Amino acid sequence: MILLDTNAFIWLEARHPRAAALGGGPFALSPASVLELAYLVEAGRLRPTRPDFLGALGDHPTVRVDNIHASPWFLAAASLTWTRDPFDRLISAHALHRKWRLATGDGSILRALGPEATLAL
Repeated sequence: MILLDTNAFIWLEARHPRAAALGGGPFALSPASVLELAYLVEAGRLRPTRPDFLGALGDHPTVRVDNIHASPWFLAAASLTWTRDPFDRLISAHALHRKWRLATGDGSILRALGPEATLAL
């Protein structure tokens, strides 16, 4: 399974060239990405094309929001001291805990997790 970081999901939805390396899925999305998407919409940094953008994630044809248990996930995130970004920590810990590759274009995540645990976009 491939876990999409927030930008990878945005690129997939926008059919951005950076998402071409993903293929056709299926993919997982972290609940942390759902919260980050809400923040981006609230801050005006993301303008969804549909008013029910976040609510429609449950019906997405290739992406499912993963139901991960919070305690081991947050404990794994607490040990990732290479970043102070809470979303990067939570999304990275999610992928590591599940032993899934994380699709990302974020250089700091790519360097910290390495090529075995990531898919560079």
